[in-house]
Amino acid sequence: MKTIFEEHEPGRRTSYLPERRVDLEKYLPASSLRQDLPLPELAEIQVVRHFTELSHRNHGVDSGFYPLGSCTMKYNPKINEDTARFAGFAALHPYQAEETVQGALQLMWELQGDLQEITGMDAVSLQPAAGAHGELTGILMIRAYHRARGDMGRTQVIVPDSAHGTNPATAAMAGFEVVHVPSDDRGGVDLDALRQVVSEKTAALMLTNPNTLGLFDERISEIAATVHGAGGLLYYDGANLNAVLGRSRPGDMGFDVVHLNLHKTFSTPHGGGGPGSGPVGVKVALRDFLPMPVIARRDDGSYGLDYDIAQSIGQMRSFYGNFGMLVRAYTYIHSLGGDGLRGVADDAVLNANYLLARLKAAFQFPFERIPKHEFVIAPPKDLKRSTGVRTLDIAKRLLDFGVHPPTVYFPLIVDEAMMLEPTETETRETLDAFSDILLGILKEAYAEPDVVKTAPHHASVGRLDEAKAVREPKLRQTIGG
Repeated sequence: MKTIFEEHEPGRRTSYLPERRVDLEKYLPASSLRQDLPLPELAEIQVVRHFTELSHRNHGVDSGFYPLGSCTMKYNPKINEDTARFAGFAALHPYQAEETVQGALQLMWELQGDLQEITGMDAVSLQPAAGAHGELTGILMIRAYHRARGDMGRTQVIVPDSAHGTNPATAAMAGFEVVHVPSDDRGGVDLDALRQVVSEKTAALMLTNPNTLGLFDERISEIAATVHGAGGLLYYDGANLNAVLGRSRPGDMGFDVVHLNLHKTFSTPHGGGGPGSGPVGVKVALRDFLPMPVIARRDDGSYGLDYDIAQSIGQMRSFYGNFGMLVRAYTYIHSLGGDGLRGVADDAVLNANYLLARLKAAFQFPFERIPKHEFVIAPPKDLKRSTGVRTLDIAKRLLDFGVHPPTVYFPLIVDEAMMLEPTETETRETLDAFSDILLGILKEAYAEPDVVKTAPHHASVGRLDEAKAVREPKLRQTIGG
């Protein structure tokens, strides 16, 4: 198919605009003006077809299976989109007076309460714009907490070797030294190793539970007691909350701070650059360090923004979060109710274990435990040695079957890792079809390895040099080039 630039034909156009009658030179500097703008000349129908065709090349959860481990790329109910588009929400302006936005403020105040109940926390800020932003907010609050107590020597944050990459990055960004702790032979935190590294320097342990292996840490109470006994705090990375939603609460496990990914667990749009939403919940000891403003309910029943927080870490972003995401999450929570939220976790765990049962005999499964919402497998050990086919090749080959690849090479503690999360919204038929495709690719890798190593063959572009694409991106196309 020709590109939009190759269809360029001088004189071809569709224009409904009158000739320009404004003297731009009077209003714009000469350096901002040019007589020649090398855009392709096209009829309107060509432009419409071009962008429509491009949209069909995109892969999204609405168009195909998306088993991206640790990201919970699940179907987003369209009622959430409808409510976010209500004129009373979508047409608001952040500078409106509080008395004119009482409905929006009430929604945020109630959502804070919902998230407090779901996580077992005492207070919540909806301000952070995404999960990593929520992480930074939480770690800055932990730093402020220790400093307010005069405990200036707490300079270390402990991070498991199975952690999301944002965890050590966030800790370092906040000025902490990152201390790694290994996993034990059951895929959880090695408690003996943890006891060796906790000290009077420990500010916090950052932990995901269940972790990136999809395994719930069976010794979480002992882990919490160890860190608290040393004077540190526990930070909960909420990326995997989908697995325990309505069944287990971070606050009951001993965590002091938690961030949530509304764009994962609560089905707001995920991917494509955002927007996200990463609320942070805290136990009462950290309430006074929340970013300002907080949503407050006044004695007369009205709602407002409270900036009077003496020990606040400050404002983490302009205005108050990505409000449209908050509306979507609120709709999701109240549509499902308590029983529905528990059903999310139950079905997510059921789907993951069903899919694992279909694949386990053909792939390596490094930890013989029942996983939660996701699991990590790897190709047979002899595959790379005998054929040269790697996990990346299998992932690329999946594109030829209309399936988005799973997360690969993560967590790093599993060689040739492939992390799969089917989520609760996929049907048994989809899981059967996906497992058949994956098992078929594995057989193909032994029989015709070159076919797999050169995939994808049916995508709009072939195998890319991904390192070069990052270092030397081509961000535009011009006529004739």
